[in-house]
Amino acid sequence: MKKILSLLMAAMMMASVLAGCGSKEETPAESAPEGETPVESTGEATGSGVELKFSTGGEQGTYYGFGNVLAQAITSAGTGTKVTAVTSNGSQDNIEQMEMNTRQLGFVQSDVMSYAYEGTNLFEGMPITGFSTVVALYMEQVQIVTCDPEIKTVADLKGKTVSIGAAGSGVFYNAVDILSAYDLNYETDIKAQYQDFGDSADALQDGKIDAAFVVAGAPTVAITTLATSKDTYLVSLDDEHIAKLQETSPYYSKYVIPADTYEGVPEATTVAVSAVIIARDDVSDADVYNIVSTIFEKKDSLAHDKAKELDLEFAAGVTNVPYHPGAAQYFAEKGIEVPTK
Repeated sequence: MKKILSLLMAAMMMASVLAGCGSKEETPAESAPEGETPVESTGEATGSGVELKFSTGGEQGTYYGFGNVLAQAITSAGTGTKVTAVTSNGSQDNIEQMEMNTRQLGFVQSDVMSYAYEGTNLFEGMPITGFSTVVALYMEQVQIVTCDPEIKTVADLKGKTVSIGAAGSGVFYNAVDILSAYDLNYETDIKAQYQDFGDSADALQDGKIDAAFVVAGAPTVAITTLATSKDTYLVSLDDEHIAKLQETSPYYSKYVIPADTYEGVPEATTVAVSAVIIARDDVSDADVYNIVSTIFEKKDSLAHDKAKELDLEFAAGVTNVPYHPGAAQYFAEKGIEVPTK
């Protein structure tokens, strides 16, 4: 009996030793320096695979041209995020299409985005808040184009036939703002036409209108094409009226368009707003992360002039509409915090 007990005790001791040899005390993960949060920068996430319709602008505008380049780059990146650029009537139309979920992404002017979110101007009493900022890309200039050398200032537009942008575009309100700064009423002091960039350029070419408002990143295809076939001028704003404009509309920034941005067209002083991509709130975090990541990680391969203007700090500089969580994740990896809902 004693022998059996001795054998049992020996077996138990051996089991204990073996268990001890087979176990390993867990070592805590290496901690980050005090005050810092470690963030893994992957550069990509697994996208939803769902086609996202990206509402841009008219075919001859910068929104559509650059939007197409971005959509192709994002889709071909192989992350599972699929984006298709489609034409539209501009910022207001893009937001309204997104509200109806016929589009999931959109290009917008920063001022129009603010109008929608706050329920003012174009969206008076009807705020739309189901979208978030993805990224700010570049400044887009208010370009007042004419082929008439006698039109030298905004005041000279009085009594003229002027295109003030397509219905549903942000161009209309930009035109109204600037005309108002010069004490001109778009309903009574000019003969207003409502045309997109391409139609405005064609009408200028044919002499059917005297001037047109084009709000897009310069150089803009419609104006480039016009300037190669006809003497073209950009109407400048003076400092006094820019200051007056900014008193009521602080989202405008003074901007100088350099000489020869368009062939043979002299330098012009104007104002600009930001071109921003927004997304519906229900677009997946992974898809939005991949959109921002592709834009900045592959910006050197984007075949468009506006790619040269991409800047991370500018991209994260929107303050009036919160960022989508997917965008915020990418910016956080780069050490930039942005506001989210």
